[in-house]
This record gives sequence, structure tokens and C-alpha cells, in this order.
Amino acid sequence: MASVIDMQLMRYINLFARTTKVATTKVFVYNNQIIFAVPKMKMSTAIGKGACNIKKMSETLRRKIRVIVMPAVDDVEGIKKFVEDVVAPVEFNGVELKGGSLVVNAGRQSKAALIGRNRQREKELGDVLKDFFGISKFRIA
Repeated sequence: MASVIDMQLMRYINLFARTTKVATTKVFVYNNQIIFAVPKMKMSTAIGKGACNIKKMSETLRRKIRVIVMPAVDDVEGIKKFVEDVVAPVEFNGVELKGGSLVVNAGRQSKAALIGRNRQREKELGDVLKDFFGISKFRIA
């Protein structure tokens, strides 16, 4: 399960490391936001006092920046929390993990927000889950 990091993501990682003094290799773009996943112990350091690090990076890149907790690969509750953090503020009813597939249960409005126009957000979330956890099948019900 090797995640490919292109040059643009590498630039984001380097800027994040220089700004926050926290090293991470987990960065992805979802819903036109740059999301960094860091260990739970480094979360407050990455955000900074008064979210100064996030504000500085957001001004530099002119995009919304989010920092979330990086879960363990085999932790089911961690994966559920990860999906919840990535798609926030969209809420859903639940997440089911069976074998190598993940099913997100949502209401009608939430389902539309999770899928996005031309299924763009669904594809982005599927790629993120495949890179992070090796989940090959992803579905929104």
C-alpha cells in the first residue's frame, strides 16, 4: 500500500513542516481543502497558539487548511472518526466496515453533499481511503 506523493503535495508537506515544526507524510486534497493528518500527540503543536500556523499557511496558499488526527490502520473506530473529520461539517448516520469495503450511511441531503457534483467528492474520498487504509470498495448508501 504505497501512496504516491506528487510534487505539489510535496511542496505542501515542506511548507507544513517549516511552518509548524511537525513532520507528516499524510496530506491530501478533499473538497478544495488541503488536509494534513498528524499524530494525536502533535495536534496542538501543528495548529499553533490561536491557530496561527493554520492561518499563516492558509494565507500563503490561499486555500482552506485543515489538520486532523491520523488513526491507526487497523482501528475501526479510528477509521470512522477519520472519515467523520474529513467530511465535516457534513454529518452522516454511520459507517460500516466489512472486510475490505466501507459503507457510509447518510440521509438524503447528506448523501448529496457526500457524493458531490459529478461524483467528485465520492471519488476523492475513495482515493483517500484506498491510500490510507487499503480499502478497495467504498460506497455511500
